[in-house]
Amino acid sequence: MKRSEKKLYTIDNPKKSNLLTFFAFLFCIYTLLPYAWLFINATKTQKDFASTFGLSFGNEFALFDNIRQVFTYHDGIFVRWIGNSIVYTVISAFVSTLFAALAGYALAKLKFSGKKLVLLIILGSISVPGIALAIPQFLLFSKLGITNTMWSVFIPSFVSPFGVYLMWIFSGQAVPTGLLEAAEIDGSGPWRTFFKISLPLLSPALVTVFLFAFVSVWNNFFLPLIMLKDAKLYPLTLGLYQWNLANSSAGGSGEMIQNLVLTGALLTILPLIIAFLCLQKYWQSGLALGAEKG
Repeated sequence: MKRSEKKLYTIDNPKKSNLLTFFAFLFCIYTLLPYAWLFINATKTQKDFASTFGLSFGNEFALFDNIRQVFTYHDGIFVRWIGNSIVYTVISAFVSTLFAALAGYALAKLKFSGKKLVLLIILGSISVPGIALAIPQFLLFSKLGITNTMWSVFIPSFVSPFGVYLMWIFSGQAVPTGLLEAAEIDGSGPWRTFFKISLPLLSPALVTVFLFAFVSVWNNFFLPLIMLKDAKLYPLTLGLYQWNLANSSAGGSGEMIQNLVLTGALLTILPLIIAFLCLQKYWQSGLALGAEKG
């Protein structure tokens, strides 16, 4: 009994590695340093940028004044960009997650001809970066006459090969085949079986795919850059890029808005942090529930 207790104690309380702790600390600093730099510089006035070091605060704490200027600059166009980013992100993430769940579940649990070919296409498309498809998509959308519209950003974001792959892997493990057969015997149709039985079991993967899609669309830059010309349709990433270009071209002869660009960038990352904090609870609870069932 003593030996077994000693073994259990060793497994439950692993020895601390000073080397791993040191590297984890370095990685933590490396990760948080850009956020600290962004926050510190967002508290400065435009005059303080030339006279202060990047990681030191300015002569006055101007964060709230900078936020006010961001929301009022150019007739409040930043508010419009926030709305556009929310619309692009929420709709695209929801639709892409639904499509990924449907496709992944079908590949994992349904039998149909050409299944292996579809799997090969999905696996191959994962290796192709989205930037490589931007130019062909622009030429196609220009023929259809939907460039410089929200649809030119929505349609490419609705398809997520990596999300389909994740849902395929998770569906094969989380949804028991016997449960589906029992539902079929009870007279449940395929759509009712998917939405009433399978979809709740896929909740951890759904949250994961949604988060991936949310971050991808929220940070999307190159696709809106080539698709959109109207500033009223810009997402936050493209709008801040245009402000930064205007700030760089102004030099010493025009209006410098570096403080507004950095403050806007600080405000841009807040929704991502909020999304992760809000969905983390459901993500972890879903994973724990799956572990208990397994």
